[in-house]
Amino acid sequence: MTSEITVRGARLHNLKNISLSIPKNRLVVLTGVSGSGKSTLGFDILLKEGQRQYLESLGLVTFGLAKPPVDSISGLSPSVSVDQHLTNRSPRSTVGTVTEIYTYLRLLYARLGHRPCPNCGKDVPPSSASSAAGWEQESEIDDDTSAPEATFPCPHCGAPLPEIGMANFSFNKPAGACPTCTGLGSVHQANIDRLVDEQKSLPQGAVAGWNPFQISYHTATLQAAAAHYGFEFDLARPVKEYTQLQRDLLFYGVESPLFRRHFPNSEPPSTVRGGRFEGLATSLLRRYGEHLHAHISDADYRDKLEEVVVTQTCPACRGMRLRPESRAVTVNGQTIVDLASLPLTGLGSWLGGLRGALTPDELLIAEPVLVDLNERIARLVEAGAGYLALERPSPGISAGEAQRLRLASLLGSSLSGVLYVFDEPTIGLHHRDTRRLIDLLRRLRDLGNTVLVIEHDLEMIAAADYVIDFGPGAGIHGGQVLAAGTPADIVKEPASLTGKYLSRRASIPVPQHRRTPGSQSITIHGARHHNLQNITVRLPLGLLVAVTGVSGSGKSSLIFDTLDRLLRQRLGQSHGSSDVPGECDSIEGCEFIDKVITIDQEHIGRIPRSNAATYGGRVRTDPPGLCDNTRSSPPWVFCPAFLVQRAWRSLRALRRHRHPDRQHAFLARCGSALPGLSRAPLHPPDARGALPRARHFPGSRSDG
Repeated sequence: MTSEITVRGARLHNLKNISLSIPKNRLVVLTGVSGSGKSTLGFDILLKEGQRQYLESLGLVTFGLAKPPVDSISGLSPSVSVDQHLTNRSPRSTVGTVTEIYTYLRLLYARLGHRPCPNCGKDVPPSSASSAAGWEQESEIDDDTSAPEATFPCPHCGAPLPEIGMANFSFNKPAGACPTCTGLGSVHQANIDRLVDEQKSLPQGAVAGWNPFQISYHTATLQAAAAHYGFEFDLARPVKEYTQLQRDLLFYGVESPLFRRHFPNSEPPSTVRGGRFEGLATSLLRRYGEHLHAHISDADYRDKLEEVVVTQTCPACRGMRLRPESRAVTVNGQTIVDLASLPLTGLGSWLGGLRGALTPDELLIAEPVLVDLNERIARLVEAGAGYLALERPSPGISAGEAQRLRLASLLGSSLSGVLYVFDEPTIGLHHRDTRRLIDLLRRLRDLGNTVLVIEHDLEMIAAADYVIDFGPGAGIHGGQVLAAGTPADIVKEPASLTGKYLSRRASIPVPQHRRTPGSQSITIHGARHHNLQNITVRLPLGLLVAVTGVSGSGKSSLIFDTLDRLLRQRLGQSHGSSDVPGECDSIEGCEFIDKVITIDQEHIGRIPRSNAATYGGRVRTDPPGLCDNTRSSPPWVFCPAFLVQRAWRSLRALRRHRHPDRQHAFLARCGSALPGLSRAPLHPPDARGALPRARHFPGSRSDG
C-alpha cells in the first residue's frame, strides 16, 4: 500500500501543470490566496477522481465524472467531501431529522408515552410492554400508512383509545402532522396591507391589480352577495370604514368559515352573478398554491407573489408541527415538543436523569434507545453544535453549522482508509471553538484516514501535519505550488506569503484612526429569537460594524433573522419580505435606511447554465453588425445569453411569416430587458423567409 497520493501534470482551470505528492493518513492543509487553485486540486481533481475510480471498481457507469486533465494520479482512496453546501433545504427538515435523534425520540415516546384519556381525562400508561427488539417491526409499521388502526380500552373508563406509534410523533406523516399547516409549523397568509389600500374605496382602486373592468365586475358580485344575505355594501366608503362583516366578505368570500359564521343557516349563492364572491385573500392563496410549482423557476413571478403573501406561524399548533393529541403524550413529565425545543446539551442532561425515573420493565425497553441517543448527542456536542435544538429548521442553520453536523456523523463511522476533503471548516467559528475542531479532525485522522482541509485560518495551518501553499496570486497569476512541507518548512520558504504570516513577518495593520459613531442608528428592542434573551442592541449607521461572539451566541439570529427581515418588510422590498422576522418588541431608525442588500454564504449559481458572466450580467447581447445604424447602443446589458438567443429565434419566426405588426408588438414587450434586440431594424425577409444568421452570429449554424 502506497503512503502517498501522487499527482503528475495537473492543469485544470488555472493549475499550471503542477506535480506534487501528498502524504496519506495525515492532516493536510491546502492554503494560499483565494483563486490560487486550492479547491481545484482538492475538489475538482482529488475528490472527483477518487469517487470516479471507486465507482469504476464497482462496475458502475460514472456519468458526470470525467477524468480530469492530469497525466497521472496514484495512491487515491475512496473520497468523501464535507463542504459548505446546505444538503437539505426542505422546510420539513430539522436538526432532529437530519441527525436522526428525533427518530429515536419518536420510538421512545411510542413505547413509553403516557397520555390523558380524552373521555375521562385520567393518565393512560402505555398499552403494552414490548421488547426493544421490535425496532425493525416498529419502523415497518411506521412506514405503512395503510395499516389498520388498533384500539384498546381505557383502564379507567373503558373508552376505546387508539394505539400510538412512531407515526403519531412525525410531522411528516398524516397521523402526527398538524392538519392546519400539514406539519410545516407555518402557513401562508395574504398580506392585506400590500393587497388593499384601505384609504380608498373600491371604485377608486383600493385593490392593487384591479383594472376598471375588474372593478366593475367584482363590485357587482359583492353587491349581489350583500343583497343575498340582506345587508348593505356601500361602494363609496373607503375600506377602512367597513364593518367586520363587510371585511370578511371582501377578503375571505362567501364560502369561508370566517364569513359563514355570520350566517350559519344560510347557503351561499350558487353563481357569481348571484353573489358567489371568492374573496381577495382566498383567491390569492388558491392561485399561490396552484401556480407556485409551475412558476418556481420564474424569479419575477416569485418576487411578485412575495409582495402579497407572508409566512406566519401556524395558529393551530403555534409552530410545534404536531397534532394536539401527539403533543399531549409525555415521558417523565415532558412532551416530545418540550424536548425538541431544548438545546442538545440540555437534552443530554434530561436523558441522563431518565434512567432513574423508569421502572425496571420500562428501562429494559428504553436502554438500547438511550445508548444510541447519548452517543449521537455526545458527538454533536463534541463537534461544537451542542447549542442547537432539534426543532431548528435545516434551511435556517448556517453553512458552518451544517458542516459540523456532518462532521459529527463522520465521527460515528468506523471507516478507515478514506480521503476526506473539507472546505474551510473554520468559517463561522469563534477562535475558542477552532481548537475543538482541530481535535476532531485529528481524531478522524487517527482512525486511519487522510484529512485534506482547504483553509486560510492560521491556527488550522499551524496545527497541520503537512501544508501545501498555492500562489503567488489568483486566477492566471496563481496555480503554482510555492511551498510544501511541515508548517516549519513553510515558514522558512521566502516565496510563501502564508509563511510570512505564520512567522509574523507580515500582518494586517490596525487602523490608526477610526470613525466615531454619529447620531443616526438602528435600535432593536427586546430581541428574543432563538436563544436571544430579550436584548436591546443599538447599531450605529455609517460605520463598519462587527457583530461577533462564540458560535451559537445569537449573531445570525439578530442580524439575518431579525434585523434583515424587519427592514425588508418596513422598506417594502419584495425579495425576502415574506419571511417571518425574529421575535422582538420594536425597531427604531428604519427611516435612515433606503435599501437592504444581504450578502451571505448562499451559493450564487444553482443551475448548470449559470457562470460568472451570466451572474454578473456581463454578457454580449448585441451581435456584431446588428445595430450598425444605431451607434449609441450599449455593448453590454444584463441578460443571460441563452435568453437572447431564444428571443432572436422568436423574432426570426415572426419575420419569416411576414407579420410586421407582431414584430412591433414583440419588440415592445422586450423593452429594457433586451435593449439590443428592441432596437433591431425591421429588415424585410430575404428569399428564404429569414434573416441571414451569419450576419448576426458569425461562425454559428444557420437556422435556414
